[in-house]
Amino acid sequence: MISYLIRKFFYGSAVMLGIVVVVFFLFNILPVDPARMTQGQRADVQSLQTVRKEFGLDKPLPVQFAYYMNDLSAIGIHLNTPAEQQRYHYVKLFAVSKYKVVALKWPYLRRSYQTSKDVVSLLLEVVPNTLILATTAMLFAILIGVFLGIISAVHKDTWIDRSALAFSTLGISAPSFFAGIIIAWLFGFVLSKYTGLNMSGSLYSYDPFKGEVITWKNLILPMVTLGFRPLAIIVQLTRNAMLDVLGQDYIRTAKAKGLSNNVIIYRHALKNALNPVITAIATWFASLLAGSFFVEYVFGYNGLGKTTVSALEMSDFPVVMGSILFIAFIFVVINILVDVVYVWIDPRVKLQ
Repeated sequence: MISYLIRKFFYGSAVMLGIVVVVFFLFNILPVDPARMTQGQRADVQSLQTVRKEFGLDKPLPVQFAYYMNDLSAIGIHLNTPAEQQRYHYVKLFAVSKYKVVALKWPYLRRSYQTSKDVVSLLLEVVPNTLILATTAMLFAILIGVFLGIISAVHKDTWIDRSALAFSTLGISAPSFFAGIIIAWLFGFVLSKYTGLNMSGSLYSYDPFKGEVITWKNLILPMVTLGFRPLAIIVQLTRNAMLDVLGQDYIRTAKAKGLSNNVIIYRHALKNALNPVITAIATWFASLLAGSFFVEYVFGYNGLGKTTVSALEMSDFPVVMGSILFIAFIFVVINILVDVVYVWIDPRVKLQ
């Protein structure tokens, strides 16, 4: 298992390296001058040169990439100054010269062009909101999707089965941004008098007497919208996997022994039907973090997606790049965890 995890770690590192290369060169070949974006159109030449030097934009592209990799690396070479140590929060390992040291640090995603705040700080302010949204949407999809899939398989070729399949087909066909607009308009505007829900709003709101408070009702509509498509996928995967398992010999043997249907379905059949469902759950959870971009924007939900879209509109590339790398890292980690869970649930899966 240890050697298996080590191989997965190196595979994941290679994937992340490829993503870093693509993201860096993609956003640095665009015909946009970040210095001009931060200083405005009337800025003088000296101010623009100062900003370019501060962000390292005055150097050739390969040199900029080398500096960027040095910032992202857990171990990097940095100036041995209080200002540099405060910026990177590094721990000195050893000196390579009088002015430079090899240091251990967290990846540094640089600073926002618009606010000059650390990108990590900006992301940490909104990532918890997106994680709450994605987690609740995934739990909503799992609970409803697995239940409907089981019911559909047990009542195969009945009106229950056909209704569940029609519902899942609708969910797969409807894009999240389109479903979000319809759901926001219907439940947040037309029926808001009965639902008590708003078309837009974030998880945290300001109360003049209590200060910042959690407004859970603002989570309901984006959660349903975000979880609608994975729910539909889970319904069909659970149904198909359950139908396959229920036709196995050991299920017929369990029935012959007189076991109840609930014991056969939930104790024997469901566990062996979970592998494809787990794959969908893991893949969709990572996808929900990326898919939340449009949903958060539609509902005005202050999260990673809304922040990234706003940064993209302002050509605030460090924030956009940091957000993309964060999502990619989540994808890699979740895929590794899924492989480990596979081995734990089904010992027949080989460690390859």
